[in-house]
Amino acid sequence: MASQTQGIQQLLAAEKRAAEKVSEARKRKARRLKQAKEEAQDEIEKYRKERERQFRDFEAKHMGSKEGVAAKIETETRQRIEDMNKAVASQKGPVIEEVLQLVYDIKPEIHKNYRA
Repeated sequence: MASQTQGIQQLLAAEKRAAEKVSEARKRKARRLKQAKEEAQDEIEKYRKERERQFRDFEAKHMGSKEGVAAKIETETRQRIEDMNKAVASQKGPVIEEVLQLVYDIKPEIHKNYRA
């Protein structure tokens, strides 16, 4: 009977060691997965930063800086406003004369719906 108890004890001890090894293996696997995930996130972040830098370089090369574009738009707007002001100044007199002429030129007539 003692040999049976001893055999059971050995089996229990072996089972306990196996459970510990499995537990350790799972912990190692979890650590490796976590480490791999962190490394992947770092790599993704580096790639994203590199692509953003390339885009900014491309944008600056082909479109110029935002300040340059804004300055160009501002210059074009001022030029258009100036051209419009010149056109108004040159046409203002004749237009006013024409409007006044139409106002002064009154032709009294009886309305077509009037019944006598």
